Amino acid sequence: MFIEELDTGIAFKVFVQPKSSRNMVVGLHGDALKVKLTAPPVEGAANKMCIKFFSKILGVSKSSIAIASGQTSRTKRLRVHCGSGTEGQAEQVRIQGMLRKIAAS
Repeated sequence: MFIEELDTGIAFKVFVQPKSSRNMVVGLHGDALKVKLTAPPVEGAANKMCIKFFSKILGVSKSSIAIASGQTSRTKRLRVHCGSGTEGQAEQVRIQGMLRKIAAS
């Protein structure tokens, strides 16, 4: 699966297709979620759009999402900070469920 549990959050892979007509998740690409973004791959525009898009669909703040690797690549590893303790674990479970649902559709 494309989701990795971390101490204070989760990480998952995305495969980005920039310059699309709409922002949308279109399924899986290997072990990554394939996402189409309207932003071009210049000056970090697609990276910013990727963070904004996933913050909206996962219901988390943009500041809690970071690109852990793949800044200049189409394949990126996103990290979502959920915090620690019981609330952080509940948030991890919620986000994992959402990602699995998105991947299945």
